[in-house]
Parts: sequence; structure tokens; C-alpha cells
Amino acid sequence: MRVLLGIMWLMHWLPLPILGRFASGIGSILFYLLKSRRHITLTNLRLCRPELSEDERYALAKQHFRDYSRSVWERGILWWASEARLRRLIVVEPSVPLAEIEAGPTILLCPHFVCLDVAGVAVMLESSLCSIYVRQKNRAFDAALRKGRSRFRPVELFSRSEGIKPIIRAMKNRLPYFMLPDMDFGVSNAYFVPFFGVPAATLTAPARIAASTGAKLIPVVASFLPNYQGWRVEFFPAWENYPGDDLEAATRRMNAFIEEQAIQLPSQYFWSHRRFKTRPEGEPSVYAKK
Repeated sequence: MRVLLGIMWLMHWLPLPILGRFASGIGSILFYLLKSRRHITLTNLRLCRPELSEDERYALAKQHFRDYSRSVWERGILWWASEARLRRLIVVEPSVPLAEIEAGPTILLCPHFVCLDVAGVAVMLESSLCSIYVRQKNRAFDAALRKGRSRFRPVELFSRSEGIKPIIRAMKNRLPYFMLPDMDFGVSNAYFVPFFGVPAATLTAPARIAASTGAKLIPVVASFLPNYQGWRVEFFPAWENYPGDDLEAATRRMNAFIEEQAIQLPSQYFWSHRRFKTRPEGEPSVYAKK
């Protein structure tokens, strides 16, 4: 891994169009090598995009691998490039919501699109934040990831096992909570709500934390700019009347928003994640090979 990190460091000096095209090529190779992840990706697309033909889903899956590979290799720029270079490459629309953050508790809801690390950097160029962090298995990569994500501002990173209390304390101290809401962590504190019409174990934490703190929820989505020119980070208006009195309805609302964005950015959503790993009682695994 240290060798790979060294290569990433060397390659971050390259112009982004060269680095991006190289990384896309690696993704095309990985599409054929990583059979298990390819199976997961194609399964997710069959479930979520049944209106597409099998050939269209196959092409979309292959493009997802290219985009995911790009996001990994381009992290070298996020971790080591100068602030000036990052500000040139990251287009923020309309701007990081600093006034809202200063006004009170804020949740920045960042779904799992492949460029999500860019959204975190866009925030940290302007403000500190807090978030949940899962320690990486490789110590060298874990250290690089932590250092890269906190090099511009102090960042409070909490383990999921600590619960939400430290997050709520940090939010009360005007640290926005950068939240990644759409992973499958089982049935605990989750509802089975539709995601593209498929029941998905979905965390209720965004709604519960917003309800307990009075936090405003501001979605943020990061994506690639065309022609390898950089990244776009879009901050959406804070949701009105969120979460309301119905946590399940609030959770459905979140999934509906992510669906809309996944339609707009079809290859950049994290399709290679086992989003439907946890099934309602009595239902078989959707990922079992037949």
C-alpha cells in the first residue's frame, strides 16, 4: 500500500485530464477482474433500473467502474495539491452555506456518489466539520486518508460505535455534521423504505438527529465536470419542514432525493455497494448467485 500511495503522490502532479483518463482505463480493467463487485453492481442496476436493457445496464456498470477508479486516483489531488489548485478545480454551486452553518446546527447530507470526498474538501476549505469515520484496514492508507481529509481545518471524526451523542455536542459547537446516509448497516435504527421501489434498510439517523437538535438539513452532491476539467459540488436549499412528525416519511423523502440525483448522475452513484444486503424477514438475498 505504501508503494501505491507513493504512485498516487507522484501522479497527483499530472494535469487532471491525463490522470483522469489513466484512472478511467484502470477502471475498465477492474470491471473484468473484480467479478464479485461487477456482480453486485449489475444486480443493483437490474433492481433499480429495470427500464434499461441488459446491454445498457452492462455499459452503465462499466462506466461506474471507470468513474469509481477515477475518484480513487484523483484523491491524490485532494490529499496533496495546493489550495490554489483545488480552488481552481472545484466549482461550488452556489457556495458553501457558511451563514446557515453559523446560524445553528447543520447536517450536510452527502449521499454516496463517487466524488463525495470532493464535497468534504469543498467544505473544509471554508469550515471545520464533524463526521463518522470507519477505520481503514490498511494502516498506511488509513493515515493518508485521515491526514488528507483534515489538512485544511480541524475535523472531529467519531466512530459509529460512539453513537450520536458526540455528534450532537459537536453540532452545538457550530460544527456541521457531514453525513453519509445511504449505506446498509442492518435493521438497527433503520426502516425498510423503497429505494427505486426496492425495500432498503435505511438509516433514520438524519431525521432523528435533525429532530433532536433542530438542525437544518442541507443536501450536497459532488460530481465530475465534463472533459476531465474538475468537479462540481452542489449545495441544495435546506429542506423545509424536515423531519416533521413522521420519521418513516422523512426517511422516504431522503431516499427519493437520492434517487433523483442518481438518475441525473447514473454512473456516479455507488452501485458497487451492497445497498440491499439486509432483507426484510423471510426474503432471500438479492446477491446470491443463481
